[in-house]
Amino acid sequence: MPPVLHLDPSQLDLSRVLVDREAIRRVNPQRFEMEQLTAIVHLDSEHHVIAGYKDVRDDEFWVRGHMPEYPLMPGVLMCEAAAQLCSYYTFSQGLCRGDFIGFGGMEDVRFRGVVRPGDRLVLIGKAMRIHRRQTIFDVQGFVGSTMVFHANIHGVPMTRKEEA
Repeated sequence: MPPVLHLDPSQLDLSRVLVDREAIRRVNPQRFEMEQLTAIVHLDSEHHVIAGYKDVRDDEFWVRGHMPEYPLMPGVLMCEAAAQLCSYYTFSQGLCRGDFIGFGGMEDVRFRGVVRPGDRLVLIGKAMRIHRRQTIFDVQGFVGSTMVFHANIHGVPMTRKEEA
């Protein structure tokens, strides 16, 4: 049974972009093929909820090889997109120190549907725990009104170390 929605995706105005890709780049360090977030459309700092989306293109690096003739977005990339959404929230709200949020783990991951080129993967994250040493977000992903995955994502603040 799917979990209770943090936010009904049909109630989001996806045309009202609060944070575009350029503004996301000022906070998140991922670049090139690993940029998995297109825009942020909802940010509620009182309830610690954020929503955004990834427009899945025909020229994504995985399309050619991940199920040729029927390309499916790999689940790990769905989770990466959600992690980037949560990382943006954590840093933009000044909730953690460090240079970036590293993936600390995932729990209770379930895939319930497919994401294909041409789809818009809508992501909703709710912070369940925010601590200087770890964040935990409950995330949900949708294509249209269909929940395609959900998970708990753990983030850990990371600091770049200078090489000797």
